[in-house]
Amino acid sequence: MSKVVQLKAADGHEFDAYVAEPTGAPRGLIVVVPEIFGVNSHIKSVADGYAADGYLAVAGSYFDRAQRHFEVGYSQPDIAAGIEIMKKVSFNDVMLDVAAVLAYGKSAGKAGIVGYCWGGVVTFLAAARVAGLSAASSYYGGALPNFLSETLQCPVAFHFAEKDHSITLEQAKTVAAAYPAAEAFYYPADHGFNCDQRGSYDAASAKLARERTLAMFRQNVG
Repeated sequence: MSKVVQLKAADGHEFDAYVAEPTGAPRGLIVVVPEIFGVNSHIKSVADGYAADGYLAVAGSYFDRAQRHFEVGYSQPDIAAGIEIMKKVSFNDVMLDVAAVLAYGKSAGKAGIVGYCWGGVVTFLAAARVAGLSAASSYYGGALPNFLSETLQCPVAFHFAEKDHSITLEQAKTVAAAYPAAEAFYYPADHGFNCDQRGSYDAASAKLARERTLAMFRQNVG
């Protein structure tokens, strides 16, 4: 079962969140952080998938800080629009929103976070800056090389694409080297390989990355 709720961050900002509920008592909470395309049908399906695995899954509309109800596909104009909104949203503010999601789902138990592209960077930063996370799975975050002085507070896994131009293989390996305690996985795919609505979708890589993410959550969240 799913629904949309409105949450409030510590600074008073209110934003929407898509909530996917499991059947029965949740194993824990999974925070799902989208790409620059908003909480669209793909991200909702990701949340639904984690709910099917027994977790309370919550995908916040973090771009509400710049434009409410932003939800697009994957065309070049959509990409351009997402980039422009991304520039208007600070990571510091998004950390407040992630904390609000954690507060909302606190009764579900321990919490993990997973994010893609822009969301992969948010996931990584939340693992360093937001209290209350037990695991973080970061997919191909393009801006990760800009944040190599962060101190991680929970187990982190990186999922990188070997053909990615947003974060090159060389850059990915630099990130991994900066955080030797984290797991780093490399896939013979391109940026966005997890999204089955994009031309870069790679079913085998997406399946393996999700299995690894789920194993991490089973170990650290519940």
